[in-house]
Amino acid sequence: MRKIVFLAALAASSAMAAPAFAQDATPTGFRAGVIGGYDIVRPGSTEDSNRDGDDQSVEGFQYGVEAGYDIPLGGAVLGIEAELSDSTGKTRTNSTDPNFFGYGEVGTGRDIYVGARLGFEASPGTLIYAKGGYTNARLNVLAINGDDETDENFQLDGWRLGAGVEKSIGRNTYAKLEYRYSNYTDADFERSNGTVTDRFEVDTDRHQIVAGVGVRF
Repeated sequence: MRKIVFLAALAASSAMAAPAFAQDATPTGFRAGVIGGYDIVRPGSTEDSNRDGDDQSVEGFQYGVEAGYDIPLGGAVLGIEAELSDSTGKTRTNSTDPNFFGYGEVGTGRDIYVGARLGFEASPGTLIYAKGGYTNARLNVLAINGDDETDENFQLDGWRLGAGVEKSIGRNTYAKLEYRYSNYTDADFERSNGTVTDRFEVDTDRHQIVAGVGVRF
């Protein structure tokens, strides 16, 4: 928990420190940027393994790129956005139980998100917003020693909700701090030979705290 608080405070101090020459304008038009922050994936309480006493969380550093387009609506802003990211998280266990973490030993892989956001100007150049959309994530299967990845993976489909604050820090640049919660409800398994299993139900939770910087065009 202290790690989350530290990362959030560090990101907030960076995102909200706007130079004196910042241009306080309503965020509009096309934007693109990079993100980085804390990522944690855990089994939910229904379909996956969620045994009392087990530390089944997979924690790591998330990093990626984003793009979006914002439209002004009076004092509000409506935007569409997409994100591609990856994460360094891996399970750390010697367990051979196939139900560990609900999937066995895995490492977090690429994460695709497409959605929309709606915000309002809390002050000139500062946008408070909520977001939501579709997410597709990959969990890479690890070798028995827990160090090496194979070509096999789980692909998870679900939804994401989040909220954040964005601040103009220059004529065409911005910084932001954001929290997101994702829940994955369906998955399939892709084997190394390219075959894919039928879809099956899962319940996997994901929490992320990220900071980002970007440019408007």
